[in-house]
Amino acid sequence: MNDLVEKQLTTARHGHVLTNTAVWSPDGQWIVYDVRSDPAGSTFDGDRIEQVNVETGEVQVLYRAQHGAKCGVATYHPATNAIAFILGPENPTPDWDYGPNRRQGVIVQNGSRINLDARDLTAPFTLGALRGGTHVHVFSANAHHVSFTYNNYIIDPDQRNVGVSVIGRPVRVQKDHPRNHDGEAFSVLVTRTTAHPRPGSDEIRRAVEDSWVGTDSRAIAFQGEVITASGAAISEVFIVDLPEDLTNPGDAPLEGTTTQLPAPPKGTTQRRLTFTANQKHPGLSAPRHWLRSSPDGSRIAFLMKDDAGVVQIWTISPIGGQMTQLTHNSTSIASAFTWSPDGRSIAHVLNGSVAITDVTTGATHRLTSPENGDRFPRPEACVFSPDGAHIAYVKTIDGFNQIFVVALSQR
Repeated sequence: MNDLVEKQLTTARHGHVLTNTAVWSPDGQWIVYDVRSDPAGSTFDGDRIEQVNVETGEVQVLYRAQHGAKCGVATYHPATNAIAFILGPENPTPDWDYGPNRRQGVIVQNGSRINLDARDLTAPFTLGALRGGTHVHVFSANAHHVSFTYNNYIIDPDQRNVGVSVIGRPVRVQKDHPRNHDGEAFSVLVTRTTAHPRPGSDEIRRAVEDSWVGTDSRAIAFQGEVITASGAAISEVFIVDLPEDLTNPGDAPLEGTTTQLPAPPKGTTQRRLTFTANQKHPGLSAPRHWLRSSPDGSRIAFLMKDDAGVVQIWTISPIGGQMTQLTHNSTSIASAFTWSPDGRSIAHVLNGSVAITDVTTGATHRLTSPENGDRFPRPEACVFSPDGAHIAYVKTIDGFNQIFVVALSQR
């Protein structure tokens, strides 16, 4: 692999935080980001969403939060210039400031903002509305749906779930709570969790780090937290198969009750794909990563330690079966990752470099020279462009995150 060119796109002395996927505009000309101040983005203090042009370095402000709200975790629509992201509370108060169960998804296009998910905090709750906060909003490949993770406000705020918003199905709610609001999509939870999973069972406490599988919006892979027979909490790969119509109630109310979380739609099937409790190093591994499906939906990739304790990329079929160890590197995968659009490679960080792994051979190749200390490519994002010609990532330079790309001129 020759003639690889690394390029720094941003230089402003403030934070630049990339989401782990879908940060490129559909034409590959722009990269969207938020301006949270700390390198990991753990402090949700950004007040705007920006994008930078890959060729010219021009920076555009796409959205500026109002009335004390904060915003972040931006992703692009697959075909238009619309973006989705988290918006924290406007006019925050001590009892309603930013938090996992007090945030929402919004979509901005051409400067115009709409609410994605509706919120109704007063019983009886509204069908298609939620009662908490949503996070990491990602359009499906056909753009008919947006996935998210969710924390409930009414009961058990730590019991995270995965949900889906159906675009084009507006939901209107009663304004009998000051934090209720309408939404332009019908939103439901599609996973089922329990506060106290039975040890050794497939019951899960939390559903997190999700990914659309393939292109037809009919399945989402996610990490589910199970309790092993010995009582340890570990994450395993799960998948939820979705019905064609997400608006039909199943065995409990879609909107939930004062004592029950919102329930999945009729026809939703949750399945466990990995069973790693007896491995030398059980469960999926750090760094924090989102499961990622190959473009054709045939493989789901995740990170797990091998017997030597090295974090490797593994894959499994969405229909289940044996796990396959893809990489056999001597040092650990060090970031979240994405597949190339042609499904031939996975981009990630390894030992201070941006690297790609060939998914046929498992061979890993560095694309950038190894860096030390703060100049390591950061672990939160390593994202292929829509044409597979570039990878976007972040380095911390003089205390501020900056966005870089590496061009793959020969593949």
